[in-house]
Formats: sequence, structure tokens, C-alpha cells
Amino acid sequence: MSLLLYVSLSLILVGLFFTVIAAVGLIRLPDLYTRAHATSKADTVGTVLTLAGVALTFGTNVPRAKLLLLALFMLITNPTATHAITRAAYDQGIEPWEAEQTAETRTGTAAERGPEPAADGGPETDGGERE
Repeated sequence: MSLLLYVSLSLILVGLFFTVIAAVGLIRLPDLYTRAHATSKADTVGTVLTLAGVALTFGTNVPRAKLLLLALFMLITNPTATHAITRAAYDQGIEPWEAEQTAETRTGTAAERGPEPAADGGPETDGGERE
């Protein structure tokens, strides 16, 4: 085997590794934003490396040029599309995932929260009658 074939095979294998990492990130991560980050970065790198490895195996210039143009297209459009999708999700009000918190850190201590609201949902009183 020639050196070019070894380089091509290694690029394809590394690209497939990154693609598998993107798939695992898509399945395992908790919300849209972290999933989009994992798939955008890892899938773009994986696709570009795989296409570069395949382009090295072609002996003619036309298929190689097409594959390199496709890799350039993917390098530009994948992050752009991911940004548009996450921006649309943010504009729609989809909240990012937050780690589990204890009740005290989520609501603060009683002194930080201030006085409790009245039980009937009305304005707070000092125990006297309403006017």
C-alpha cells in the first residue's frame, strides 16, 4: 500500500470517529442547544475529514475537485444552519437546560426572597383589616 492510501484511510477513519461522536452527542445530551453544538462541530469535522480522505483516493481531478467543493460547502453551511436553528429556538422561547439545583439555591434563602405573599393571593397586609 502506498503512503497516499494510508493517509486517505486515516482521514476517513478519523472522520467516521467524529461522526459517531456527533451521533452519541445527539442521543445523550439533554437539550436542543447542547445537541446542536455537538452535532454542528463534530459532524462538520467528521464530514470534511471523510470527504477529504475520499478525495485523496481519486486519481482524476474532476471528482477530487467536486469532493473538495462539497467539503467546503459543508464547512460553511453546517455551522450556519445550526446557528439559524438555535437562534429560531431561542426566539421561540425554548429555555436552555440547567443542572439540577437544590430548593434553597433555586429559590434563595428566606431573607433573599422577602416576605411571603398573602395566602389568598391578594396584597400583603400587616395583620390588620383591609381598607
